[in-house]
Amino acid sequence: MTAPPHLKSGDLVALVATARFIDPEQLKNSIAQIKSWGLKVSQGDNLTSVSDQFAGTDTERASDLQKAINDSEIRAIICYRGGYGSIRLLDLVDFSGLITSPKWICGYSDITVFHSQLNKLRIKSIHSTMPVNFETNTKEAIDSMRQALFGNTMEIITEHHDLNRYGSVKGELIGGNLSILHNLSGTDIDLDTKGKILVIEDLDEYLYHIDRMLHNLNRSGKLQHLAGLIVGGMTEMNDNDIPFGKGANEIIAEIIAEYNFPVCYNFPIGHITDNRSVILGEQYNLDVSKHGSTLRVT
Repeated sequence: MTAPPHLKSGDLVALVATARFIDPEQLKNSIAQIKSWGLKVSQGDNLTSVSDQFAGTDTERASDLQKAINDSEIRAIICYRGGYGSIRLLDLVDFSGLITSPKWICGYSDITVFHSQLNKLRIKSIHSTMPVNFETNTKEAIDSMRQALFGNTMEIITEHHDLNRYGSVKGELIGGNLSILHNLSGTDIDLDTKGKILVIEDLDEYLYHIDRMLHNLNRSGKLQHLAGLIVGGMTEMNDNDIPFGKGANEIIAEIIAEYNFPVCYNFPIGHITDNRSVILGEQYNLDVSKHGSTLRVT
């Protein structure tokens, strides 16, 4: 995997909105936070545009992303927020420039689309919080994004969880939002999970949807040969009038029960305030024991 150059003080980063429209009132504080890291910020031409639920038309959003990819002065692309809409840009954007001049793309949730695209190109990316969440994020979450951009990757330690499965493995970290990974199944940017450490998280899904998506991953061969599994926030799950009978973590545990790779639950990643940054495409060690779990770069 190719790692884009890490940032240094004075570097220029692009702020783009590839999915849902944003609140312009939040921009000032978000930009101030990024500038406090010693970085300069370029705003996409259509950053505050609105077209129905999107941040401008598909063409406008794609234009901002393409401009950021093509601009040699821009060292990283920070996606302002998720929602829905990034997948609509895939056929409108030429990502090939990132092969010769790689740069970091940062975000989570709907931005999993771009993480999967970059994985196919064998370019590392940063699964991180986004500016829309800065006001509610923990200091640790925001600082981990800065550390990842500047190349100061830190180990992440989590507490014991009763459903954890113990073990120690090394592998390439892949994944992101479960719903997006499920939607990309069978496409040209579907992930190869064999021998990898898969991280999943999700928000506001019905529990039976979680069950259905995990069965899809299992039946399509994506779980059998994992090196390890990291389960992040399964946040604000919904249930039917007749209860499903299990929570999201229990559903996952049941479906992967036949396998023996290590599993870590309640990892600080996803739609939670303490959304820590990790480098997708990076080689990590995952250690899960009775004392808790540790994820660190090899």
